[in-house]
Amino acid sequence: MFYLRLARGYRALDLGRWLLTALAGAVVAGFLLRALGRAMSDPLGAGDALVRLLWCLPPLAAVAWFAAVAARAVPAQRPERITGLTAAGAGAARIRALIAGEIALACTLGSALTLLVFLVLRNDIAGPSLAPDLGMGVPLPAAAPVTLLALVPLTAGIAAAGAVPLAEALPGSRRPAPTGFSPLRIALPIGLAVTGLALELIALRPGAGADGRPIRLPAGLGSTSTAALGGWAACALGLVLLTGPLLSWTGRLLALGRPTPLRLLAGRGLTAQARRLGPPLAVLALTLAMVLTTIRYWIGTPGSADALPAIEACLVLGCAAAAVVARLAEVRTARRDVTDALLRLGAAPRLLFGAVALRTLATGTVLLVTGGLTAVLAAAGLA
Repeated sequence: MFYLRLARGYRALDLGRWLLTALAGAVVAGFLLRALGRAMSDPLGAGDALVRLLWCLPPLAAVAWFAAVAARAVPAQRPERITGLTAAGAGAARIRALIAGEIALACTLGSALTLLVFLVLRNDIAGPSLAPDLGMGVPLPAAAPVTLLALVPLTAGIAAAGAVPLAEALPGSRRPAPTGFSPLRIALPIGLAVTGLALELIALRPGAGADGRPIRLPAGLGSTSTAALGGWAACALGLVLLTGPLLSWTGRLLALGRPTPLRLLAGRGLTAQARRLGPPLAVLALTLAMVLTTIRYWIGTPGSADALPAIEACLVLGCAAAAVVARLAEVRTARRDVTDALLRLGAAPRLLFGAVALRTLATGTVLLVTGGLTAVLAAAGLA
């Protein structure tokens, strides 16, 4: 009943976040139920059943990531809701639990809808092509789908609860967010990127033979060497962790010397937003690079495409994009006071729009460098 009362006050952004969470949970539930149906149709293929369950982990992790980003944005986007809950006697821990419960409820409803469709299709409605995916003709244990589908809201709820800091859950208790990065925070990704790049270059040097332990890649991507795969993974992780510092350095570069008001606003704003925008933008760039590399390989190798990885890639990419939108909305809400103050001081709206455009251009350049390098290294490893 409490969540129904909250839903009555939803705005378009809240409703969109809720519906996207429910839709993502429904799609992941479909993957889990398909794995269950295949396992029931072929009870002797235990290894294949485990592989199909492992294929469900990337979309489940994507839903958890989106749930975490969306939950973290709620206190900043809806401060009046937090104020009302505080006035009603809710503490920081309870507010965190309520936000996590809202996310988990959306995933639960999406999973329940998928389960209903699954049960309806099993009632001799699906055709022969879908029979193995539904486990038709085999009794369905009641505990199996319930246990599997409980993973979706449980994972999303835990991720959402862990993403909302207790210090930010109460109005007036927020502290200024740091804008810099510690030396360790910078040295670690640089070390990973350099080490991974060196490993992949060694594995791809002219005349280098196979290392004797080729790895068969999923999604019809052929095989690659252990050194090339490990080098790409280390370099990609390093570039992901380095995105935030690169955004901060780019902002400082824009405001270097005697900047114009446009450069000063754009540079200072990008430096202040780098810690918030870095992680979701890095995940989106990495996901997009992997998707584009896979599509390029499928086009160059006819007959290697697989429908299931393509659907999962669309879900992961959609969750990453939705997480970026949620973080941008959070940043916009946090900067609303600054924007209003600048307008009251006489700043022209054209100047503010120009600063936003310059920040967007600088951010796109950073992502093009990191995501492009990730895609190039992945394509080289698959060649």
